Amino acid sequence: MITVMGEALIDIIVDPEGEVTSVVGGAPLNTARTIARLGEQASVLGGVSTDAFGQRILRMLTADGVTLALGRQVPEPSTLAIAQIDAYGAAGYRFMLKGTSAAAVNAEMALACMGPDVSVIHVGTLGLVLEPLASASAAVVAAAREDQLVMVDPNCRPSVMTSSAVFDRTLGSVLTRADVVKVSGDDLAFMFPGERPATAAEQIHMRTGATVLFTDAADAVRVTCAGGSNVLPVPAVPVVDTVGAGDSFSGGFLVHWVRNGWGRQDLTDLDKVSAAAEFGIRVAGITCQRAGAEPPFASEL
Repeated sequence: MITVMGEALIDIIVDPEGEVTSVVGGAPLNTARTIARLGEQASVLGGVSTDAFGQRILRMLTADGVTLALGRQVPEPSTLAIAQIDAYGAAGYRFMLKGTSAAAVNAEMALACMGPDVSVIHVGTLGLVLEPLASASAAVVAAAREDQLVMVDPNCRPSVMTSSAVFDRTLGSVLTRADVVKVSGDDLAFMFPGERPATAAEQIHMRTGATVLFTDAADAVRVTCAGGSNVLPVPAVPVVDTVGAGDSFSGGFLVHWVRNGWGRQDLTDLDKVSAAAEFGIRVAGITCQRAGAEPPFASEL
């Protein structure tokens, strides 16, 4: 089981002309859906509301084969994200968070979900900044077993993470145990202002020892691990939008890793890390060709 910890929400998508649509979203949810669509077991460890939006979220998760780690829905109203799409297909986010379902999971609830079948833990996005979910994320990662792979995707949202002591504290905590850190160019610009992105990615590896996957939109993916570094080309595709692209990359990476039976010790092998990242690139490339976060099924690869 790959357990993805964080928010499930509704994305209110506003296109460059101001037209509005809505889709089920949340970066952790997108990652979990990718994993399940590609044929591996996935669960979401986060709050899904009993309201109409929550029922919509649950139907989608069920259709894709993703389970709720909590085993139940929560009464708090669904969390909403306003995703503004620019002329190039990139999304900027604002959130409606207070008193919503994403904030309904505390450390005690989360730790109770970490059964013996969980082999991979993925944390990030609002799970690093929204309390009590942030404290729950830190607790789950701190309690990770020796045989559990931990992947962290900061997926920085400046509107809620700027000058946030909670984000700084939680990110610092989970990075001490991280095996894999996936970061985008935007993440690195936020975390290391004024620093060259490639240098910033190298700093994360040097400080934590984690394998770093630096995705930079349509540019190459840079892989850095204990076994060396590699630059992987990203094929050009007709982009509809980039919603969920990074999330599906992470899901693809983890699916390839688990499917090959690799563990934490294999992260020193640059060829294995590169192969998993290349699979993630293929998965993300298909997602970019669709509106909203619609990762591919295994049959589409």
